[in-house]
Amino acid sequence: MSSAVHPLALESPFFRAFGLQRRVEFVNPELSFAHPLDDGSALAYRDLDRTADGLGRDGRAYRSLMRTLSRRAPAVAETTGGPLLRMPPHPLTAAALALRTLEQGTPLWNARFRDEAAPALLTGVSAHAILPLPSLAAAGAGLALAAYAHAQGWPIPVGGSQAIIDALVDDLAAHGGQLALNHHVSDLRDLPSARVRLLDVTPRALLTMAGPLLPDHYRRALGRFRYGNAAAKVDFALSEPVPWRDPALRGAPTLHLGGSREEIAAGEREVSRGTHPASPYVLVSQPSLFDSTRAPAGAHTLWTYTHVPAGSTEDRADAVTAQIERFAPGFRDTILAVSSRTAVDLERHNPNYPGGDIAAGAPDLVQLLRRPVLRATPWRTPVPGLYLCSASTAPGPGVHGLAGWRAALCALRDRFGIDEAPDLSPVD
Repeated sequence: MSSAVHPLALESPFFRAFGLQRRVEFVNPELSFAHPLDDGSALAYRDLDRTADGLGRDGRAYRSLMRTLSRRAPAVAETTGGPLLRMPPHPLTAAALALRTLEQGTPLWNARFRDEAAPALLTGVSAHAILPLPSLAAAGAGLALAAYAHAQGWPIPVGGSQAIIDALVDDLAAHGGQLALNHHVSDLRDLPSARVRLLDVTPRALLTMAGPLLPDHYRRALGRFRYGNAAAKVDFALSEPVPWRDPALRGAPTLHLGGSREEIAAGEREVSRGTHPASPYVLVSQPSLFDSTRAPAGAHTLWTYTHVPAGSTEDRADAVTAQIERFAPGFRDTILAVSSRTAVDLERHNPNYPGGDIAAGAPDLVQLLRRPVLRATPWRTPVPGLYLCSASTAPGPGVHGLAGWRAALCALRDRFGIDEAPDLSPVD
């Protein structure tokens, strides 16, 4: 239902401390992501020079934009991996990212480019944010994700994202922890007494669970938290790999569909206005090309989602199929089965997706500053020992583990007087 490819699996400060790469087997193709166009494709390789060589007249400009960030990818991850209301841990990297964000997040975003491919490549990755484009927040996220693509790549966990969950649960069990499943918690009184409680829920859910315990000013702040637009999920069982017009696309674990920069921006504006674009942005993963465990022998799977207005009940399977067919003529003939879920279905599956908002709150610049409140330690609530640790808190959405990690570090300092982060690395 959720993530398939993991740009932060090798770059997240938490996953590096946890030793995720030693606990989970990853496939890491040389081609990180791709962007098909009507007259060709833009390809983002781990090798920045190889990427630039494929972007024609804009290759030098793209290389100049991405070189510093890709060389400093761990510093980019540490810079973006916490609240914005703090002294950046890497000031020079923060400045480099900020300057490029100001360019790519404003109407200046085409200033350095002359052709279509490089802008489309950047727009496809920036559109992950589900925001109107251009946007400072989307540009910052897109530049960071592209930097990881040109550093250690966008790996796929063998066996699917469940492998990451299993590694975390196994480590919890090894330290004496227990996991209780299928137990709905709607009130703090449903939880056992403890010195620390960390809630992976939205501000809306926190108000429901702990409202009477929260002071008025904090309740008002949580009430101002805004939720964003949504995703609709469409997955396919296929008789063969997608017949992309450009054969190079078979080497891409992730693809961004939607056409040119202008087409994608127009579609995202439609979503922000509450309509469903006829030609939608579609994020595609084709994991079975790289991991044989993801489909029966001789068959393949295709994982996709598209952007829709919050609370949408529209089935987008036909629109997604048409967009794939645009770049892969004959795709319809390979479909064995389709699984489609609306934005409302996603919320039913996971209450942390209000209205289908998979970011658990609009990730625009204002809300990245106050996520969910304007504080240097936004995970701490006014209730002693109670912390919020969902994607509704800094640093925001993504599979990086950093909201929980930073909330836990905050709790260790507050409740146990422990200032240094514990060693999380696996024991061989």
